[in-house]
Amino acid sequence: MSSPILAPVVALVLWSFVMWAWLYATRIPAIFKNKIAMDPAMTKAELNAQLPPSVRWKADNYNHLMEQPTLFYAVAFALALAGAGGGLNLTLAWTYVGLRVVHSLVQSTVNVITARFLIFLVGSLVLLALAVRAALVVF
Repeated sequence: MSSPILAPVVALVLWSFVMWAWLYATRIPAIFKNKIAMDPAMTKAELNAQLPPSVRWKADNYNHLMEQPTLFYAVAFALALAGAGGGLNLTLAWTYVGLRVVHSLVQSTVNVITARFLIFLVGSLVLLALAVRAALVVF
């Protein structure tokens, strides 16, 4: 069984790996440049205090991609299994993925919090619409 809505699911997973690579491509050089000792007793907060903000932003975004998008994956799989992964649902799914990519780029480069919030808010509303549409199909 294949459903068109699985394409944006895979796209967001692949985007998460792009952010994972960007995270380590900036974090590892920063650790060496700042001569940060990798003490196993060091907390995340202690490590973050020694890293430049622009380096931390990539890690923060990667963590964000492990949060709300999990709801997207669940809703998309429910729609795929219900045979409702096309049409407006597919458009909403691609819109959500696009907004997550834009959110990542804003957070990882300039990190303007008001812009990030607006992108997150619109993405959340798109996800909510997708979830409501899934509920109408499932219930």
